[in-house]
Amino acid sequence: IMASHLQTPFHLPSLNHLTCIVTGSTSGIGSETARQLAEAGAHVVMAVRNIKAAHELIQQWQTKWYASGEGFPLNIQAMELDLLSLDSVVRFSNAWNARLTPLHVLINNAGMFAMGGAQKFSEDGYEQHMQVNHLAPALLSLLLLPSLIRASRSRIINVNSVMHYVGFVDPNDMNVVSGKRKFSSLRAYSSSKLAQVMFNNVLLKKLPLETGISVVCLSPGAVQTNVTRDLPRLVQDLYSALPYFIFSPREGCRSSIFSATDPQIPQHYQKLKTNEKSVCTLFISQNCKPTNCSEEAHNVETANRVWEKTLELIGLPSDTVERLVEGEEVHCRYATH
Repeated sequence: IMASHLQTPFHLPSLNHLTCIVTGSTSGIGSETARQLAEAGAHVVMAVRNIKAAHELIQQWQTKWYASGEGFPLNIQAMELDLLSLDSVVRFSNAWNARLTPLHVLINNAGMFAMGGAQKFSEDGYEQHMQVNHLAPALLSLLLLPSLIRASRSRIINVNSVMHYVGFVDPNDMNVVSGKRKFSSLRAYSSSKLAQVMFNNVLLKKLPLETGISVVCLSPGAVQTNVTRDLPRLVQDLYSALPYFIFSPREGCRSSIFSATDPQIPQHYQKLKTNEKSVCTLFISQNCKPTNCSEEAHNVETANRVWEKTLELIGLPSDTVERLVEGEEVHCRYATH
């Protein structure tokens, strides 16, 4: 209801000047985001696990685009990125940075919610929700800072969730293995999303204003995507039967598209950054308006501990941001070479 005034899809100006990376863009919100940005003229890089699926999608989109009478091909490509492997994140980042081209928009869209699933760990030894939804995107964002700095007024966009409002993060137990809290997929998901917000709250303070980088978290709303694939068939059918209350991926990508392209985003972000009382980064709601992060996200002490623990887990030094801003190289322990 709150988002009923929004256009679907958004009317976008020419984005020929933008280069955008969209993670997890072979389905759902990410797929719609990548396609719409490309159709507006942006150079879009689909950062995905399944390269074959990405190439098939690109072919479909190109065919449909030509059939619509457009004279130029979509400027879109696919690169391999597996967020369940921090080594894969490092390899992707190194390959991109080696191009020495500016990156205007990084959209950390990929995420997981194994509803009702048992606790599982990545090859790096981290709880899967925490790695895919927070640790890997955090590593990607930091490692791509050189390319983001190279661009003028670039943006890091994090597709988050209203579920961060019910999340709780213990920086000393981010894998939920201590036994203090019983594991559930819902708890793991909401904790990973809160950790992402807290991490970006600190990144807001650490990035100098002169880098021109805006850091945004957003809620897409409740969206019918393949995140429901692990649910019982009956529950999936109920999801599908509620189109008025649940966004389609085409509707769900609106806050991502808005955050990536709206000209007012840098002003909103700058206002937060220069206000000493602000402790939370810019959070865009599903109706494409700035809103407040959760009360827990305002806990500066916990956010700083989440920042420190995250850097430790992803294998980066504590002064990573400062060194990258100065143009120095930073070594990640997950790099294979």
